[in-house]
Amino acid sequence: MPVFHKVKEVVPLQDMRLCVRFANGSTKEYDVEKLVSRFSQFAALEDEHLFEEVQVDVGGYGIVWNDDLDLSCDELWKNGVDVKTPFDGLMAFSDASELWGLSESALRKAVAYGKIEAGIDARKFGKQWVVTQEAMRREYGNPVEVLR
Repeated sequence: MPVFHKVKEVVPLQDMRLCVRFANGSTKEYDVEKLVSRFSQFAALEDEHLFEEVQVDVGGYGIVWNDDLDLSCDELWKNGVDVKTPFDGLMAFSDASELWGLSESALRKAVAYGKIEAGIDARKFGKQWVVTQEAMRREYGNPVEVLR
């Protein structure tokens, strides 16, 4: 069963690179220029305006520029280079609940009962709870494999 690496955010960078943030809290940098030299259809991305139009595909299955140009989440995950950020390993309760097959209310109860420690393992920002991947693994093991 393959693991699905859901894309949460994509930001175009200089020199035809992308910063891709995944639901599991990882961030990777992907070099699109390698595709331009291998596949003629990606040459259209040399147009800076088109390149900057990149967005996350519905459902997080990849990224898209238009109806003809897209990349899968698997390609971005496999061939992207890990980037260290201060936010590594942090994820929204909604993403954690999806990855671990839990309800968000179960995670809120885990905080209320001290299983996941507020202020250390998780914190609320406005209406959104954020939790560390480390705490999720400690309390619930590895994420469940998500099918496409």
